[in-house]
Amino acid sequence: MRDASQADLPGQTDSNSPSFWLNGEFNQITSIGLGPTLATGSDQFHLGASSAIHMTHVNPWPTWIESVWVDPTGVVFGWYHQEHFGVCLGTNFSVPQIGAAISYDGGHSFYDMGVVIASGDPIDCSSQNGYFAGGNGDVNVILDRKQEYFYFFFGNYGGPLENQGVVAARLPFASRWSPVGAARRYYQGDWTEPGIGGRGTPVFPAKVSWQKPNTNAFWGPSLHWNTYLESYVMLLNHSCCSPGFPQKGIWASYSTDLSKPESWTKPQKVLDDTGWYPQVIGLGPQGTDRRAGRVARLYIYGHSRWEIVFEKPTPPPPPAEQQ
Repeated sequence: MRDASQADLPGQTDSNSPSFWLNGEFNQITSIGLGPTLATGSDQFHLGASSAIHMTHVNPWPTWIESVWVDPTGVVFGWYHQEHFGVCLGTNFSVPQIGAAISYDGGHSFYDMGVVIASGDPIDCSSQNGYFAGGNGDVNVILDRKQEYFYFFFGNYGGPLENQGVVAARLPFASRWSPVGAARRYYQGDWTEPGIGGRGTPVFPAKVSWQKPNTNAFWGPSLHWNTYLESYVMLLNHSCCSPGFPQKGIWASYSTDLSKPESWTKPQKVLDDTGWYPQVIGLGPQGTDRRAGRVARLYIYGHSRWEIVFEKPTPPPPPAEQQ
């Protein structure tokens, strides 16, 4: 990490904030639950004021758009985190779920295609994390290099401890136009469980349940393909060890194969910061929150005070010649 001049995303931020290029313009979406907003400009540092995105909802619940992908036709596909409140009377608990949306006007409006990932575990109103009574949310979606699958990485906040943590699912590329019922979760070495109601083997298991007041777990993954490392990079929040999602630094993990969740490296702390929602936005004409190079901007909660610089591991020296 190295210090850089302050950069701020327009619009309020309470999630991962996806970005995309379309018709030579840089587009930035931010969300706070009341509704996502869109700003456009020449790059991430020269964005105009944000304006509300109109979204046709299947469910009228608070919605955050957290990932996007632009089809060659110009159609913008989006994936959202949505919270169902009123599930536990007398509390502010909600249960999140994950859905898909589509835009035909460059992200100014989205049509809700429906829920693609939802928990099958019972709602637990005794939960003590301060926000969720279970559910699946805080999603990040990235398309693999072969354009075969969209991979979803998200938090599982309920059910048995062994199933809690950051989990994975995938959606066939060909199913992007009709995604409901097409996603499959990763479970015990294969992509066999349904996205809605299925089980999942965590990529990064929770050490202490989200239902406990001293939960200890990673959450809120943000992924990009790093062209310099030729690897995927996942940034993570880490909550420990009291209610309210207290932040314990920004962590990073690496993998070259999205189809093998077990291949992700053990997370390492890269910044001791109390902010939520770390993400990079790559520099240059192709840089977004899903694509970056050796040097990128690191944003936390929509604000950047850093450049993040990636270095390739130093190869070991060759063995000495035998005399």
